[in-house]
Amino acid sequence: MQMNLAKLSVSSAIKCTLNHKPTLKTTINLSILDTKLLQCQTLRQFNQILSQMIFTGYIKDAYAASRMLKFSTDSSFIHIVYSQKIFNRIENSNGFICNTMMRAYVQRNYPQEAVFLYKLMLENNVCPDNYTYPILVRACTLRFLEFEGKEIHDHVLQTGFDSDVYVQNTMINMYAVCGNICGARKVFDESLVLDLVSWNSMLAGYVQMGNVEEANLIFGLMPKKNLIASNSMIVLLGRSGRVSEACLLFNEMQGKDLVSWTALISCYEQNDMHEEALNTFVQMNANGIMVDDVIVISVLSACAHLSAVKTGELIHGLVLRIGIESYINLQNALIHMYLMCGRIRAAEQLFSASHHLDLISWNSMISGYLKCGSVEKARELFDSMLEKDIVSWSAMISGYVQLDRFSETLALFQKMQLGDIRPDETTLVSVISACTHLAALDQGKWIHAYIRKNGLSINVILGTTLIDMYMKCGCVENAVEVFDEMEKKGVSSWNALILGFAMNGQVERSLEMFSDMKKHGVEPNEITFVAVLGACRHMGLVDEGRCYFDSMIHSHNIEPNFKHYGCMVDLLGRAGLLKQAEQLINSMPMAPDVATWGALLGACKKHGDNEMGERVGRKLIELQPNHDGFHILLSNIYASKGNWDDVLEIRRMMVDQGVVKTPGCSLIEAGGVVHEFLAGDETHPQINEIEVMLGEIAKRLKNLGYVPHREEVSLDIDEEEKATTLFRHSEKLAVAFGLIAICPSTPIRIMKNLRICNDCHTVVKLISQAFNREIVVRDRHRFHHFKQGSCSCLEYW
Repeated sequence: MQMNLAKLSVSSAIKCTLNHKPTLKTTINLSILDTKLLQCQTLRQFNQILSQMIFTGYIKDAYAASRMLKFSTDSSFIHIVYSQKIFNRIENSNGFICNTMMRAYVQRNYPQEAVFLYKLMLENNVCPDNYTYPILVRACTLRFLEFEGKEIHDHVLQTGFDSDVYVQNTMINMYAVCGNICGARKVFDESLVLDLVSWNSMLAGYVQMGNVEEANLIFGLMPKKNLIASNSMIVLLGRSGRVSEACLLFNEMQGKDLVSWTALISCYEQNDMHEEALNTFVQMNANGIMVDDVIVISVLSACAHLSAVKTGELIHGLVLRIGIESYINLQNALIHMYLMCGRIRAAEQLFSASHHLDLISWNSMISGYLKCGSVEKARELFDSMLEKDIVSWSAMISGYVQLDRFSETLALFQKMQLGDIRPDETTLVSVISACTHLAALDQGKWIHAYIRKNGLSINVILGTTLIDMYMKCGCVENAVEVFDEMEKKGVSSWNALILGFAMNGQVERSLEMFSDMKKHGVEPNEITFVAVLGACRHMGLVDEGRCYFDSMIHSHNIEPNFKHYGCMVDLLGRAGLLKQAEQLINSMPMAPDVATWGALLGACKKHGDNEMGERVGRKLIELQPNHDGFHILLSNIYASKGNWDDVLEIRRMMVDQGVVKTPGCSLIEAGGVVHEFLAGDETHPQINEIEVMLGEIAKRLKNLGYVPHREEVSLDIDEEEKATTLFRHSEKLAVAFGLIAICPSTPIRIMKNLRICNDCHTVVKLISQAFNREIVVRDRHRFHHFKQGSCSCLEYW
């Protein structure tokens, strides 16, 4: 609109002048032109002066024309198009007039127009001067036009202006900004005269490239170290993690300005030295240095990391006193600080009172609500946003995953796709994690296909998440394929594969992968050994497990933690070495946690050592009275002995302490939809078909000699009721549904929240034989791949 008005105004002025037949003398004297221009404050007034210039013919005067053009290019109320029309009407342009127009193009961010004008100058034989080339080089710098910059550099050499230090300095800066630090250094080294700007420009190039060594060299050779150079070095040293050098340089500086203090505080902040950042800010105030919004933002970030809300409130008060609270970046920093410190109400007040909100403000509030668990408020704010960027979607999706709202995660991702928003790595990692928790393999595969179709790079984090998803859905070969395709593999990628093989019963491959990991020079970490020891316990490899445990300590200098001891206790316990397991617990250098004792309790139940089991179970209930699993295990031990009075006592204890048994839950995906079954569930829309299938299963299993494991039911009820209760476990319902809903060529995949019981394990194994189906069950601890009446666990689980 402004451009059209400018065109209309200049056209009208010229047309009016040509048609004007004055009745009075309307001349203008060149001697008073500058005075009239100084008094000009509107486009209308400027039009009147221009009309008189055109009418009297003084526009043909080079001096008058140049003054008119200079005024129009310097005035904020005159559009660049207007100035361009004035320039086009000047008949005898010279170098000064062309330089004025080119400088205007650069200042108004039209650098390519400046380069085009330079070409016209050469065509019209207008000679450039030592002011022309710095303008042109700055134009190339603005758009990173290195090719055009090199051409102009050639012209500089041809015309002999390479000896001009001003021209040389702009060339050094142009090459440095375009990332050609070698070109910048060549110009620097070949310069006959170097001034302070030359040194600063060369130093700034190395700072931009992050080249500490060369920057140090240039800084050391500088004839005079000025404030700009010292500040640049502090910034570079801070970014490079060389905090002590930055502090030493800061302390050696004779004069320090606001930029110096800001650079040092930012240095501390970037290197997670938040207390030092706050202390430096206090010292700065003591020295009477006036603050600005940039330094306050850094200090507020330190407050957020330290949860120093009191200090943050004091800084907020300072912001209000010096009157910079309207800066949007500062408001966002305050909102972020309050949210990180858990002061939701204070953040809400700032957010509501602000008249200048941007996407960062909205995204910060959404992230803050999610961090505090206020998912409904976050979603309400998200839905009310008129504009959403990838950060908005990613924050909401990641928040759902962190709060275990996996179904909402996938639903929101689908909505995001409809909005044609391209997901980033963070979003995809969150969505794949949701697929993993829901065992939503089809959707996980779709996302993997989406990544491939759109040519997205699979980095370490995304690749490891895909490996984890495939492994936890029982698709081992898909996980291996992702691993092999990854260009860069982190230790986490190897760990995911080692653990995945072990979980899926492929212990040999797991241990082979650990060996390959070391051959590739990847140093194992604590998680690696949890995976390796886990592989040993899944197959009862006691001797191998002891060797790996010893090598972790003596060869890799890794101190075992609770998880490592827990794996060893579980390994020994599963093998029936209960006394050795208990001795290991008693020898731990730290107090054993409940998980370690829990592993021993499970082993006692498995091997029928009721005496030790009762003792360990009572101890566990004392340590963690709200844990339902320990109550249930102890109850089962009593039930196996027929001590129903003790069973009832445990049940009463659970009621008194408000302990609720976690119900068995199984998930199965069919047709891209995840179905959930609870033990004894009768709410599924296809329950009638499921009941018919259960009847068919019972008939076929009876023919195969199936006898229910009634000891799994720790209730004092008759045998028939026990059999009925057993047959309505959640995984049996899910398998029955899978036989109905999933085609025979596709494996039935089920995820269960608890460990699969003996009876369900036997039943699913027989179903795989009776119906000739491959069934994969992922329970709380591992995978069971059932096929033709056998299981990948080889009965060791």
